[in-house]
Amino acid sequence: MTTDLANLDPVIHAPKRLAAMALLASASSADFPFLRDHLEVTDSDLSKQMATLENAGYVTVTKLGHGRGGVTTYRITRQGKAAFKRHVEALRAITGSA
Repeated sequence: MTTDLANLDPVIHAPKRLAAMALLASASSADFPFLRDHLEVTDSDLSKQMATLENAGYVTVTKLGHGRGGVTTYRITRQGKAAFKRHVEALRAITGSA
């Protein structure tokens, strides 16, 4: 069991970041409004969560334009996909016998 616990990623483990990573793992990319609406969070909360994932190297951010007409798009990185996969496998291993 300790091996499974060691594979839990504290960056991904936070519920909002885990949900964002799950969305991004199943899509080529997602824009800010899509993530905000699906995660049911505020703009500032989503910005904070995504900045944490970006700083960890798990997502990339593309910004086109500025202000109200601007579009911010997120994409999961290879490193992010690998970390997400490890995290999900650890969760499955831990909860599998429940």
